[in-house]
Amino acid sequence: MRVNAFVLTLMAGVLAGLASVVAAETAGGVDLFNGKDLAGWEANTHPDSFSVVDGLLKVHGKSGMSHLFYVGDTGEDVTYRNFEMTVVVRSEPNSNSGIFFHTDRELRNGKYLNKGYEVQLNSAAAEKRKTGSLYAIVDVDTSPVDETEWFELRFRVEGKQIGVWVNDQQVVDYTEPTEPQREPSRAKRLIDPEGGAIALQAHDPGSVFYFKKIRVVELP
Repeated sequence: MRVNAFVLTLMAGVLAGLASVVAAETAGGVDLFNGKDLAGWEANTHPDSFSVVDGLLKVHGKSGMSHLFYVGDTGEDVTYRNFEMTVVVRSEPNSNSGIFFHTDRELRNGKYLNKGYEVQLNSAAAEKRKTGSLYAIVDVDTSPVDETEWFELRFRVEGKQIGVWVNDQQVVDYTEPTEPQREPSRAKRLIDPEGGAIALQAHDPGSVFYFKKIRVVELP
């Protein structure tokens, strides 16, 4: 089949434009984990829950629940408002973890992060909220991957819109309503117009997750 030269030129231009957009986003992103140490990160409790092993960030709540906050080179929690975050991650069997965003260090019952949303990571059969869930807001009841193998989790926050993808399969498409209805213990599970911190969760002594890529691209 012969294809008009003009059409080919037009298609090439479109593809080049898309490549430029992707390259611009990649160039504007920040790798939060350097593959060597925990520089730029700080635990709120139980710092022994986080370590770097063979170039991987190991998250293991050996002393109980803890959260690792990204502080960059400022020493204070770095906040993000509109952004896309991508992690490449795997777990040991029967493990639980999560990534919090639009959060801070306020605790509920001295243990749980009280503010913001959590994107669930889970390979435990007993946990009903599976990987990719927007925890207790939009729950995924069937895991889209084998978490003991490396997979990519990506989530995007734009205004009130939150999307979650697991290996490029979208599992959550959520828009926070004007007046969200939350149970009292999760009253602060909300988008903060000013943005908030990012934190990785070490859940319990039996749960281990490994991260080999953590990247954020800020959006307008």
